[in-house]
Amino acid sequence: SQSIWDGLYGDVEVRRVQPYEALKSYICPGCNQEITKGMGHYVCVPADAPDLRRHWHNICWSKRHHRRPKNF
Repeated sequence: SQSIWDGLYGDVEVRRVQPYEALKSYICPGCNQEITKGMGHYVCVPADAPDLRRHWHNICWSKRHHRRPKNF
């Protein structure tokens, strides 16, 4: 079955957020842990559902096929 991050809502735009751009903290859906302010990470946006945009740790995004996100 497809997940949000594997085409369920169209292509996923992935943008790298540099540490100096990370002005807020977020919760990563891959591990349910905090992405702290000032930590580089990815912003992932499903093309057909931009309201489902999520911020991911770089390693969690790269390993998303090996485990299911905690919140989805």
